[in-house]
Amino acid sequence: MGAPLIQIFIYTYMNINDFIISHRCSVLEALSRLNTLPGTAMTLFVCADGNRLLGTLTDGDIRRSLIAGHQLSDPVELVMHRQCVAFKGNISIAEVKRLRQKRITLIPHIDAEGRIVDILDFNRIRSMLPIDAVLMAGGKGERLRPLTLNTPKPLLKIGDKCIIDYNVEALARCGVKHISVTTNYLAEQLEEHFSVPVADVNVQCVREPYRMGTIGSLALIEEFHNDTVLLMNSDLLTSIDFEDFYLAHINNDDDLTVASIPYMVSVPYGIFVLDGDQVRSVEEKPTYNYYANAGIYLIKRSRLDIIPRGEYFDATNFMDALIERGFKVSHFPINGTWIDIGSPNDYKHAQDLMQHRNSLINL
Repeated sequence: MGAPLIQIFIYTYMNINDFIISHRCSVLEALSRLNTLPGTAMTLFVCADGNRLLGTLTDGDIRRSLIAGHQLSDPVELVMHRQCVAFKGNISIAEVKRLRQKRITLIPHIDAEGRIVDILDFNRIRSMLPIDAVLMAGGKGERLRPLTLNTPKPLLKIGDKCIIDYNVEALARCGVKHISVTTNYLAEQLEEHFSVPVADVNVQCVREPYRMGTIGSLALIEEFHNDTVLLMNSDLLTSIDFEDFYLAHINNDDDLTVASIPYMVSVPYGIFVLDGDQVRSVEEKPTYNYYANAGIYLIKRSRLDIIPRGEYFDATNFMDALIERGFKVSHFPINGTWIDIGSPNDYKHAQDLMQHRNSLINL
């Protein structure tokens, strides 16, 4: 099953009029406009009346036009690039990925009449995943005490940022706009934290009336906007590629896709291979490789009705229930960073990793 077409959503992080110029404007005016564009974007979209897209214009286009003999007083429609990429209607995530890999920075979204209604900036957003996300943040973090006596674990700082905010920002960069956080322990602190948007996303807090397990609180979410729901622990530090994760889930037509991490067990002894009491062979200091649950899940929304309302229910219970009913459960190996910040050593490792990353960025 291929990745479905998805509805284009509005992801405006800028005033799109800053990037639109009339086809009647002069090349000189275009140069002035390019010089004042926000951020690192250096493209103008040339439009006729009503923001109807005609072409694009960069400083490179202007430079080449002047070399070819055009004047600064010429209208920009004479020097614009007429073959431009735009989203129209629906588009697949695979196509979004392909265009991003071509290093196109700004892509306009146009309506049926060719008018620009939004601009996708790949400097700010890397994808447009049609998913709802739920971050579980209700645990007490007892192994991290005394750090968590007065602060919920998701609000502990890694570098200069709360653990949970790394995950919210990563999802926001993938275009996820519907993010909920389930809370219990010191819930009021998380509610206060998310009383203002994080990464331009209004995060909804949902308080558990009691401990509901690692997936039971999903039943408290009143409304989902998409057919796929991402559930993850909020205290993870990970570089998982949410886009590839989603594409694997959709292309495999999974009912549940579980992110996994490789886990190796080395036995420092010779291990007997037995047939009853008889030794058939000896494996000297063998190593066994497994995949372990990373605490990140993609779920078909239609399967959420398996989760009992108002009961304690773990993700492992959910997996067992799906498998027993014959539904498809697959795993997606994480290729990159994954740290479950559950102990003081894990917390220190995450701090050291972030400090090292920041030192490289500042070089």
